[in-house]
Amino acid sequence: MNKILNGIVVSTKMENSVVVEVTRRIPHPKYKKLLKRSKKFSVSLNGNSVKVGDSVTITATKPISKTIHFVISKVHNVKGEN
Repeated sequence: MNKILNGIVVSTKMENSVVVEVTRRIPHPKYKKLLKRSKKFSVSLNGNSVKVGDSVTITATKPISKTIHFVISKVHNVKGEN
């Protein structure tokens, strides 16, 4: 089963890849309050064109390079378009 995550593009400064921030909400072990936890992933563009602020779905794949283990599978909404 592939890992599928939703996130927001935060950097497009690399040539063939972008940085996507994935935010998840987890309950505190004792107090059960929901806390936000986020992690940044380096993601291969895979032929897609995205901008900073776009919402994307990323899918795990075999390692493409030292830090890239995900590819963009779908672009949900493009920043500036409604």
